[in-house]
Amino acid sequence: MIWNETKECMTRDEITVLQGKRLHRQVERIYHNVEFYRKKMQESGVEPGDIQTVEDLEKLPFTTYEDLRNNYPFGLLAVPRQEIVRVQASSGTTGKPKVLCYTRRDIDIWSECVTRALAMAGVTRDDIIQVGYGYGLFTGGLGAHYGAENLGAMVIPMSTGNTKKLIDMMIDCEVTAIACTPSYLLHVAEALEKEGLVDRIRLKYAICGAEPWTDAMREQIEQRLNIKAYDIYGLTEIMGPGVACDCRFHRGLHIYEDHFLPEIIDPDTLEQKPHGEPGELCITTLTKVGMPLLRYRTRDLTSLEYGQCECGRTMARIQRFKGRSDDMLVIRGVNVFPSQVEHALLTVAGTTPNYFITVDRINNNDTFDVAIEVEERFFSDEVRKLEKLRSDVENAIHQTVGIKAKVKLVEPNALPHSEGKTKHVEDKRKLSD
Repeated sequence: MIWNETKECMTRDEITVLQGKRLHRQVERIYHNVEFYRKKMQESGVEPGDIQTVEDLEKLPFTTYEDLRNNYPFGLLAVPRQEIVRVQASSGTTGKPKVLCYTRRDIDIWSECVTRALAMAGVTRDDIIQVGYGYGLFTGGLGAHYGAENLGAMVIPMSTGNTKKLIDMMIDCEVTAIACTPSYLLHVAEALEKEGLVDRIRLKYAICGAEPWTDAMREQIEQRLNIKAYDIYGLTEIMGPGVACDCRFHRGLHIYEDHFLPEIIDPDTLEQKPHGEPGELCITTLTKVGMPLLRYRTRDLTSLEYGQCECGRTMARIQRFKGRSDDMLVIRGVNVFPSQVEHALLTVAGTTPNYFITVDRINNNDTFDVAIEVEERFFSDEVRKLEKLRSDVENAIHQTVGIKAKVKLVEPNALPHSEGKTKHVEDKRKLSD
């Protein structure tokens, strides 16, 4: 395999020197091979020779998802099309998809990064891994699959769509690790509990990603399945899953800085933020060959921690995401993230992480409705107990978010349960605004 763990323990000076060299080479390649970036740099009066160290990063132009769509499908290629061996795309539902292209070398590096993430979670070549992400244009399935094979583990490409079969295979094949979305893993946990099969599984590790989740949700997964759960981060535009992952100390997501150069900017002014301050995460790909990106605005709101982790790794850690700058809900003048609602629910006994937020505007006033699945026992108890639970949930959301929500409690499985990436929000205001 390509991976060498010593890379993750370089000194900060070694990391920045390596990043500077790779950034300079990457900018040279991009300038001479991608017309889009060449024009942007010329408009700003920037030449490749101006980029020598990581401190020069702020001289470069940003890249947005609109740029990817405007150059659909192959406008940002930095190599001849004949060198592209795979195309992946985002799962967006509006407009042209964000298409990303990979050379053979890109696939190898992607596999290496996912291998690092799996190894960080404790997975070895002796494990049997079910990949419960979707295969196809979505990067989750193939990304996790190639990384697990690169590690030397046995891979079961389950994808999604048949939870009963996944559970049967999990038990019969003595699966020890699973890669899937956290919401789907909770769905699997519910099915296992319902059938009384939790004690029959051999699962030890879960590597979950593709959607935001909280520490409370991770702890619930670990307790219900008696496993260790890890957060893997990635996005199609940059590579796919494996850009970063957390270790056993859960102090943030270690980003592989030898391949990705992260920075935090103010999403309004676009100026770089000092180390440790929150803002929007931008990533520059340092080693991607087919379709490299400069300062890609991920829209993820977070901060970076540069101190050495307790695990010994020295690469920067992405801190817990607060949300996204483009999926943030502004309700009655207050910024609201779905992850805040999830956190509030997990503080109230009897609720589940299955919820759905509906925001609308009636008579020029914003409505904020939250439907939540709760344990079945509350529907067989006295009505006052159900009302007490509803009041507790409303108070928890109010304290966490800062505004009141109208809460509706529903029975288990009353809300749609996705076996992929769960949708938690419908903002009806967008249909008429």
